[in-house]
Amino acid sequence: MKSSSQSTAGSRSGDCTLVIMAKAPKPGVVKTRLAQSLPLEAVVELYRCLLDDTMALARSLGDVDVAIMCPASDVEDLSRAVGDSIPIVAQSGDGLAAGLTSVFAHFAEAGRRRIVAFNSDSPHLPASVLVSAFRALAQSDVVVGPTHDGGYYLVGATASHPGLFAGDGLGTTNAYEALLGRVRALGLSVSLTDPFYDIDVAEDLSRLAAELKSAPARAPRTARWLTEWRKAMPPEQSGGER
Repeated sequence: MKSSSQSTAGSRSGDCTLVIMAKAPKPGVVKTRLAQSLPLEAVVELYRCLLDDTMALARSLGDVDVAIMCPASDVEDLSRAVGDSIPIVAQSGDGLAAGLTSVFAHFAEAGRRRIVAFNSDSPHLPASVLVSAFRALAQSDVVVGPTHDGGYYLVGATASHPGLFAGDGLGTTNAYEALLGRVRALGLSVSLTDPFYDIDVAEDLSRLAAELKSAPARAPRTARWLTEWRKAMPPEQSGGER
């Protein structure tokens, strides 16, 4: 999984693992907040595009192994959706906290020393930010990528830390602060990557559509979907530009 364009990632082969947190593309399961603005079928197709572009971003990194972590019930459907290009690992337990805990328990046990869990709806993130996350783990126990809405789009660690994702806060507007509180309580060092945004609500989708209109190569499949959606639907329903 090496790319000459990303060979300066500063990571050792076999040392770094990027784990995409994903779900099976099913109506009413993925991007549920967007369903307030888009039909369920459109939400599912959009999620497929976001996931496809996220996998392409992950594969562009040099000397980084890539995997997907998902609920056990989603493994079969995800396998059909993404093929065999990226290994899929079933998490232990239900919910996001269980999924994140599973990421670090599973891959740390396998001997990986720099592990980053990355969401499946930020394929427009510059690859350099992911590279910086792995570099940060050469000096820090934990790395976090905060979102503008109070959450985080990635979290990385050099080991499995029981309790790091315990308690309330995941999936809420104070998830980032709650995570930092647990990091401090465990006595771990932490680094931050640049703040960014993921795709949760219509305003996020509008912002993404505007950015990809001028730079579609950042997430080409998502850019094509947004273009076709804007053509087919009125602007107030399309999640496109205002």
